[in-house]
Amino acid sequence: MRFPNGFLWGVSTSAFQVEGSLDADGRGPSIWDGFPSERGETGAVACDHYRRWREDVDLIASLGVNAYRFSIAWPRILPDGRTVEQRGVDHYSRLIDALLERGIEPIVTLYHWDLPVSLDWRERDTVDRFAELARVCFDAYGDRVRWWLTINEPWIVGLLGFLHGLHAPGISGDVRAEAAVFHHLLLAHGRVAPEAPGTVGIPLSLYPHYGDEPAARLSDGYVNRWFLDPVLRGSYPDDMRELWEERIGSLDFVRDGDEREIGSRCDVVGVNYYTRRVIEGREGDGPFPWRVVVPDGVPLTEAGTEIYPAGLTDLLVRLHEDYGVPTFVTENGCVYADAPHDEKRVEFLRDHLAAVHAAIARGADVRGYCHWSLMDNFEWKLGYAQRFGLVHVDYDTQVRTVKDSGRAYARIAKENAL
Repeated sequence: MRFPNGFLWGVSTSAFQVEGSLDADGRGPSIWDGFPSERGETGAVACDHYRRWREDVDLIASLGVNAYRFSIAWPRILPDGRTVEQRGVDHYSRLIDALLERGIEPIVTLYHWDLPVSLDWRERDTVDRFAELARVCFDAYGDRVRWWLTINEPWIVGLLGFLHGLHAPGISGDVRAEAAVFHHLLLAHGRVAPEAPGTVGIPLSLYPHYGDEPAARLSDGYVNRWFLDPVLRGSYPDDMRELWEERIGSLDFVRDGDEREIGSRCDVVGVNYYTRRVIEGREGDGPFPWRVVVPDGVPLTEAGTEIYPAGLTDLLVRLHEDYGVPTFVTENGCVYADAPHDEKRVEFLRDHLAAVHAAIARGADVRGYCHWSLMDNFEWKLGYAQRFGLVHVDYDTQVRTVKDSGRAYARIAKENAL
């Protein structure tokens, strides 16, 4: 199974999950600095990537990939949300140059959750502050970076940060705040996308839906269409607007012209795919009339996530047929502790790449695939317990060891074929 010429084979990380060095070179505090994992772990050291980035670039090159998706730490660029810190700007400039010297395409995510503590996504002003960050990055790196991603997984930011309280800032049960945060994140994408000097997109956590109708349709609206429709069609879906208004009243945070601005530009949709959602039509998941279930007897990762490669094919084909948009798999991965001989991850990887190939064969315009993640790292509220990496990290010594899955991926990338 050969992939199209020019297909990008990459690995993904995010700044807070790997960098550590939280007080280095003028970096300001983020909302995650003081938000520990369930076991009290923090990102203070993580993978020490801020200091070890040179060896990590060598590591990426050793995998034979031609793309690296990473994020800019907002608090390193604008520590207080407003004032530029040149040392932070220079750090990412050196990283970009090192990648390009090795023939690796930098794919830059502007926001992957590490918000400066002075800002709040419930406030519309944060959209303007994000635009300032984007302009600094476009000016500093736009001569070398051709791929830009704006806001990573706005659904997860609102859901886990403001409804379930599992992610920073740790607010629970505020459905109205969740909806306002969704909107401001999408507006932030729309505000900066037209200015991007290259290909620009938004990486969304997307889930194909199966099960009871009409509950599955509504859940799809909450998870997928509430983000896809305004970004790609310039308006929120009517059925979900009605559902939101039933739950929280007027959506007065959506102002005239906002939806048009959200839909101003999106050259590619980043697809973060981990599993499907199987829906039962009964109350259960928060304030909404559905419940997500895991069918009996299905294969699971060590995180308890169902393994369902066919869902990735369905999702990519749906995006092609319903929206006519190019896609890029910006995250896909699984939790297994085995290292370095991680046969289950090798199988997961091959099955999901076969699913991508099947979608391409059905007409989907898929530009590339970035595995989550390059190396084991700080997995937010789950800390260091869950290992997603193609590379094992010994957190005591910071020694990196390429797993069998990393070697398998390197062979696939080199051959551009399964």
